[in-house]
Amino acid sequence: MSEQESSYGQIEISPTAVASVASQAVNQCYGVVGMASKNFVNGIAQLLSRDPHKGIDVKMDDTQVEIDVYVIMEYGIRIKAVAESIQSTVIFHVEKALGRDVSAVNVFVQGVRQTDN
Repeated sequence: MSEQESSYGQIEISPTAVASVASQAVNQCYGVVGMASKNFVNGIAQLLSRDPHKGIDVKMDDTQVEIDVYVIMEYGIRIKAVAESIQSTVIFHVEKALGRDVSAVNVFVQGVRQTDN
């Protein structure tokens, strides 16, 4: 949990709150079909719990915020361009919400899916 002191007292920001902001930012990106999990076991657990932060892993300490994003992308789009869009969008929204720098956003493409038109 990230802690900061202000003139009014202490502020604590949980990784879950950061994951929520990051998840909303990722879902705004063109080419993202959905979120994925790191591995099969986590996928089953998140499917059963219906975790809204599925596909987001946040590591925080006093100086750094690092976010791992696991996504499924649309077939036929340029993966690198979408991944870079995810990185910049997540950094913008999380930094805006936290008032702290994000050290890294790592994008892991777990699959490609063709959407029905």
